[in-house]
Amino acid sequence: MASLAPPARNDPARVLVTPEGIAMPVKLASRGSRLGALLLDFMIITFAMIAVIAVLSYIGSGLIPGGIDKIGEKGKDMPAALEFVIILIIAAAFLFRYGYFLAFELGPRGATPGKRLTGIRVAARGGGRLTTEMVLARNLMRDVEILLPLAGLTSLFGDDSLSKWPMLAWILAFSLFPFFNRDRMRAGDLVAGTWVVEAPRIKLEQVLSTGQSVASGTSTYTGASYRFSDEELAVYGEYELQTLERVLRDDRHEAMVAVHEAICRKIGWNPGAGDERAFLEAYYTQLRHRLESGMRMGKRKANKFTS
Repeated sequence: MASLAPPARNDPARVLVTPEGIAMPVKLASRGSRLGALLLDFMIITFAMIAVIAVLSYIGSGLIPGGIDKIGEKGKDMPAALEFVIILIIAAAFLFRYGYFLAFELGPRGATPGKRLTGIRVAARGGGRLTTEMVLARNLMRDVEILLPLAGLTSLFGDDSLSKWPMLAWILAFSLFPFFNRDRMRAGDLVAGTWVVEAPRIKLEQVLSTGQSVASGTSTYTGASYRFSDEELAVYGEYELQTLERVLRDDRHEAMVAVHEAICRKIGWNPGAGDERAFLEAYYTQLRHRLESGMRMGKRKANKFTS
């Protein structure tokens, strides 16, 4: 689980402890970048919905002989094909509203396009992988936090009814929630066990470009050659590749030892100690090559739990 001493109020530094026992330093995303990402995602969803609805509406209009004015009272003479198009429009709106965040945040990057543009991602506070339950919980809570009361408030716009004030107070309370906790979490993050952190922008190739073991799989320290079979590489996926990338970039000896031991246990190796970085560089390079080759063939492995 995530662990460290209580940080200073405005200190964004945190530590994630992975299931393998590796301490990973992370930095909390700013509230401004989270708001910017949400607005960008809503813009993408809105424009995509408009485009899909426009296309389906155009198709539907062509299914009405003589035009829309020829449809009988209350749509009794509506063609069955047009009814199906209307169902498609409703289904598309539902998928854009809920499937967009679920699909992208369950991906290997843990981020929607809006989050990627602002350089942030969703992470599990326990240090493990994001689960479907986590992503569902944090995004369904968005309806409770903002969308449903906002829809009710909009329906009462211009009305003198007092019921709009509780809705407005509800929206403000949840909107300001990230300002009243150290981890900048909204209510959805609190329920789901997630937080939003900055995504590293540095490419590993720049860090490892001088390591000979990256290109040859041979250690310059011991002379050992590290070549892994397809079965030994198949046990990990994109999520573990990103974790290994951060460990190598941070270059913390204790973290590399822990990861080295975890990988060796998983694949059944016993190469000894003292050559951890060369082993991890070789494993990283060969794993990345395998995953990239799979993606070119349309095959992806998100993490060690997927086949």
